[in-house]
Amino acid sequence: MRRVAVTGMGIISPIGNTVAEFEDSLRRGICGVDRITRYDTAGAPVKVAAEVKGFQPELYMGYGDVRRTDLYAQYAMAAASQAMEDSGILGAVPPERLGVYFGSGIGGTGSCLKETEKLIQQGAHRVSPYSIPMMISNMAAGLLAIAYHAKGPCLPVVTACATSSHAIGEAYRCIRSGYADAVLTGGAEAGINPLIMAGFANCNALSLSTEPLESSLPFDRRRDGFVMGEGAGVLVLENWETAVTRKATIYAEMIGYGNTCDAYHVTFPQPDAVSSSRAVEQAMEEGDAFKIPPEQVYMNAHGTGTPVNDAIETLAVKRVFGRNAHKLYISSTKSMTGHMMGAAGVAEAIVSILTLNSGIVAPTIGYREPDPACDLNYVPQKAVRADIRLALSLSFGFGGHNACLAFRKTEETA
Repeated sequence: MRRVAVTGMGIISPIGNTVAEFEDSLRRGICGVDRITRYDTAGAPVKVAAEVKGFQPELYMGYGDVRRTDLYAQYAMAAASQAMEDSGILGAVPPERLGVYFGSGIGGTGSCLKETEKLIQQGAHRVSPYSIPMMISNMAAGLLAIAYHAKGPCLPVVTACATSSHAIGEAYRCIRSGYADAVLTGGAEAGINPLIMAGFANCNALSLSTEPLESSLPFDRRRDGFVMGEGAGVLVLENWETAVTRKATIYAEMIGYGNTCDAYHVTFPQPDAVSSSRAVEQAMEEGDAFKIPPEQVYMNAHGTGTPVNDAIETLAVKRVFGRNAHKLYISSTKSMTGHMMGAAGVAEAIVSILTLNSGIVAPTIGYREPDPACDLNYVPQKAVRADIRLALSLSFGFGGHNACLAFRKTEETA
């Protein structure tokens, strides 16, 4: 099996539209949640979300392409452009050895809503001929492959909130097994619209707080649901030997991946956390990571801020690490970004990789009132410095989908 390096990163998020902006916001504990501006929330139960700000798709795509693509795909193209430039991989591997593993949890829902309104109000003849390509969730992967002539394996992934973590994990396996030398991987989402917000609100998943700074509260006793976020993230994963040969910057080594299913309920996680903890164990065991002291482990938790998820996730950590669970550094950066849905996993993988490189652990902002069921070290309020050698990123999705990604500090393997 081949080793896998991370050689490029790109992100569009509610707290920054470049990796540098994103990292600065994480360190300063900036909250990306605010009043919704995308649509009129009068009569709607949810008033806040974590919107991407100042995004200019024309910086990454031609005007005609912008008109023919959904916002989620525009976010994907922007993040990919950053990651590809960062990695310098283009032209370094044959097109047949360059892959794309990229997903979206819900696809082009904004375009779906817009075209449906046209159909109802103006008739079928007014529906755009681009409506289907704009809506379907595999299109971002196709657009990335077209843009970078990636003729290797191409796999759009859809596992709800775990989408981009599974995409990264499967890309890792693709390179490990020799099917590709490099893969663009991650996910994108743009679901801040009346339809999606109403659906999540009506299944009691979203926070009903009207105060932006008091709405996304992972692990806090006052938490009442997640805050919708959006954006995209892309990693360039690469065969280690290829990266070393071309003297690429290696941000981290990916060393493990866990993938399990609760097989329990469409929206509720398995109460005993058996399957979610097994995903963590799989990633740890594959990377031979249990030998790393728990004081040197950072975990970016799924940490949505829903009452059920956070308690069960805490239990999952305890099942894996036992009495050492309290020694880990754990944070939920959804407290700043909101829940980026299909892009959450890759955004949080980027957080994990940045933590390995800087030794600065991002905080769980808003965490002020402890919950007896959530009693681990969630790095409250302010970032801290720590000697981190292993970073884990956890994602759980509707349908019972669980993923864990494991990254190791590069100086341990160079």
